[in-house]
Order: sequence, then C-alpha cells, then structure tokens
Amino acid sequence: MAKQIERMNISAFKRYIEHSEQSTYIEVPFQMPEHVEEIRVSYQVESHGDDAAKAVIDLGVRDAERVRGWSGGARQEFSIGPNQATPGYLPGRLAPGDWAILHNAYKVPAQGCTVTIEIEFTYKTSRWLKGDLHTHSVHSDGTYTLEENAAMMESLGCDFIAMTDHNTNSQNLAYPRGTSVLMIPGTEFTTNYGHSNFLGVTSPMDDFRVSEISDVHEKFRVARERGAKIVLNHTHCDNCPWEWDFEVDYDWVEIWNGPWREHNKRALSWWQEQLVTGRRLVAVGGSDVHRPDTYVKHAMPCVWVWTDEKTVESLLKGIAEGHVVITYSPDGPFANLQCGEYGIGDQVPYKQADHEVVVQLDDLIAGDQIRLYSERGLEEETSADSDGGVTLTFNAKQRRFLRAEVWRSFKQADGMSMAVVTNPIYFESK
Repeated sequence: MAKQIERMNISAFKRYIEHSEQSTYIEVPFQMPEHVEEIRVSYQVESHGDDAAKAVIDLGVRDAERVRGWSGGARQEFSIGPNQATPGYLPGRLAPGDWAILHNAYKVPAQGCTVTIEIEFTYKTSRWLKGDLHTHSVHSDGTYTLEENAAMMESLGCDFIAMTDHNTNSQNLAYPRGTSVLMIPGTEFTTNYGHSNFLGVTSPMDDFRVSEISDVHEKFRVARERGAKIVLNHTHCDNCPWEWDFEVDYDWVEIWNGPWREHNKRALSWWQEQLVTGRRLVAVGGSDVHRPDTYVKHAMPCVWVWTDEKTVESLLKGIAEGHVVITYSPDGPFANLQCGEYGIGDQVPYKQADHEVVVQLDDLIAGDQIRLYSERGLEEETSADSDGGVTLTFNAKQRRFLRAEVWRSFKQADGMSMAVVTNPIYFESK
C-alpha cells in the first residue's frame, strides 16, 4: 500500500489522407487495452504540396458499440475517464477491444495531408484517494452550493466528496460535472433518534418518516436493496446520538465526526470493544460540514481509501474491505500498516510465518505520540523525536488485529488530540 505510482504508455499513429478522400469519414483503428482508467488523445495535421490550401480534419472517437464523442474541428485533443470527459465526449468505462479515432476529411489539399495521432493510456493502479464522506449543502440545512463544496475539496487536493443532505436526494441529481472531484451520491437518513448515511445510490428511500425501530429496519432494507452502503453517524454524540438499537443492518460506523471531541473518544472506545469481540467493523469519518465555521471544515477529518480506480464503486469497495485511514486533515500526517503483501483491512493467513508488521508514519512532528492497539489493548506507545517519517516494527504473532493511532498537541484542543487512526490489519487464528 505504497503511495500512487502512475502507469501509462503512449501510442502514436499516422494516417495519410488523399485528396480523393475529401468529404468522407475515416477510421484509425486502435486496441483499447485492459485496465485503462483514462485516455488522452491529441492530433496534428500536416498539409502537403506547395498550394496554400490548409487541411481541415475533424476529430472524434468510437468504442466497440457507439460513438463516444465528437468535437469536429473545434479541438486538437480530448480525454475520457470513468467519471469525466472533455465536453462533447462521454465519460464511462473504457472497455477493452476495438476502438477507433474518427476523422471527417472536411478539406484535403490536392497533394493530401498526414494526420499524426497520439493516444496516452493511463492504467488503473492501486493508490490512496482522499476525501470527505459526510457533507451538507443548500439542498438541506447547509449554506454551501454543490459547486462551492466541490471547489473547496478541489482546492484541498481531495479526490472525492459524499453529498449527504438530510432526508433528500435532490443534491444527487444536481452535482457539478466540471470538477475533478468524484461526487459520491448520498443521503443522511435523519430521525429523531439517530442519523445514518446511505452512500452510493441516487435515491435510497422514498419516504424518510419513521416512528419505531421496525420502520428503521424497513428503511435500511430498502436502501440496501437499492445498493446503498449504510453508515451509523456520530453514534455517541451529545446532541443526536444513535438511540435506536445497534441490531440494525449497517455496514460501517463513523467514529470521527468533525473536530476531535469527547463524543468521538466514546465512539472510538466503543469501536475498539467491537473489534475485541472479533467483529471486523470498518471505521470511517466525516466533517459534517454545513457552513463556514472556525472549526468544522471540509475534509476535517479526511478519509483515505486504498483503491485501484477513481469511481464510486471502487471507492465503496475499498471502504468495505477496510482499506481506510482517517487523518485530521488532507495534509496528514499519515500512517500505514504492512505485513508482507498484506495491508490495512487485509487478513494475514495463519500459515504466514512472519507476522512482523511494518508501521510507516509520514509527516510527523516532534512530540507526536504513536500508539499501537490490538485486542489486548494498548500494545506500544512511543513519541516522535523529530519531524518527518518514522518506521516501527511490531511482532503480531498471536494477535487477532493491530491498528495505529497518532496523537498530536494542538493549540485549539488545549492538549493532545487525534491526528491519525487506521483501521486494523487482521490475523487469521489457527
């Protein structure tokens, strides 16, 4: 689970176009390889002959099933990815197979012209993506527009944002498309006795009103049937804790809501208790940002997800697999756990002889406290004696899990406060 290493290659094609081909459509075939996340296409036209006529060659592309975009003579390049594309082109899956660059030979000199095409393939590669899983907008009781939320996340260098307005899904139908930030559809199912996020689907429920626990079970059933992932939010907060029972059918728990406070400590302790019982419950966080505030800010906390593609499906899959680290801000610090080829969220087979876990911590400052926890409780505590990175090793033999925390002294908190918490790496028992 190292930082991202981008994989790409570039293919170049030349096509001579004769004057006799003027006013015809021309295809330049190419093979879309497997595991491509994005393509970028550019082209240049070289006219031949001594006459002053300039070639005009239009541009487009098709996949194996349909035309995926057309820009005529308006653009010299375009890109297509799973969520975004140059205007005039359709984002979506880049299915491997027979594709072709499309040209309209609108005007060709008497002695012809040559089109040079360059295609850059960026491949899917596993990396950490970061963002916010709990935000609000003008679609409920927030003051930020969706465009403002996206712009804020983009300025922070974040990759995704979940739009979780209260008991509505209109935000999921109005998200801005001109942004590099992946918009995860969501709704905060808000009741008088607790809140939960439904993530990943545009319309997880038709009616939010409930009066008893059986109604809650029904809302969860419908949301799950429609494909939503379900998060119990700020379960131990003072104002709106989860007061329904915990026997509902949920996926993840929000242990870090907004600035680190006492209710987050209670949620952390409760989560640790669940892990000790043998439950593999994924912990997430979210800013719960509504409006400009001195302390409640976008991506504070920030959720990092290890995934191989920047899509809603891949992100939610990464969270479901427990590949999650939560940091107090998008700038870190950061902590990672690795045991051989296994990382955060993975289960290390019992037969693996070496259970030594490498704990890599980055962007620490002197005085940061590093704590390692297992089902036995606090296993090890040490302090960073300088700024930068720290590498620790821990023999996790006869442990069921190991997770890491980093605590830091913040002036605003008047003492030590959480800076990083990882989900566990697990160990198979005999």
